[in-house]
Amino acid sequence: MRAVEPSDGILTLSPLRPEDAEAHLAGEDERLVRYLNGGPGTREGVTAYFRHCREQWAVSGPLRAFGIRVGPGGTLAGTVDLRFGGAGLAPGRVNVAYGLYPSWRGRGLATRAVLLVCGYAAGEGGREAVIQVAEENPASAAVARRAGFTPAGRTRDADGVLLHRYVRELRAAGR
Repeated sequence: MRAVEPSDGILTLSPLRPEDAEAHLAGEDERLVRYLNGGPGTREGVTAYFRHCREQWAVSGPLRAFGIRVGPGGTLAGTVDLRFGGAGLAPGRVNVAYGLYPSWRGRGLATRAVLLVCGYAAGEGGREAVIQVAEENPASAAVARRAGFTPAGRTRDADGVLLHRYVRELRAAGR
């Protein structure tokens, strides 16, 4: 697996790894559980998922999960992931999902992470990024708008939850 660490000088994205599980569990709160994780994490479950993420990187699979890291020590502040395939995704469309731990919110880090991951996605052949936001999650919708995404209608997930869709065209450097 080649090293992938996009950075803007404030934060760096790097592939999630099993040893990130403890930091992730320490940062998990009700908002992450509700909007991103689908349920409270356990050490075994998070470690297994992060191992799966690492395997996806190794085989260039459709999931590319990054840790959002800040500071000289690369403190884990949250996650951002891309899905290059899946239900409702046309070829060239990439789903973006993100979450920050409570102590890191309100600093613009989610917007920075989304911008960085969109640049990475464009370089990997993505032509359009999609963010789906639960109606009762205005903070996430604000991140999408600040990162240049525009509203593209509404849909419902498998559980019937109303989601607002945001899209953004992707361009690789030099295109």
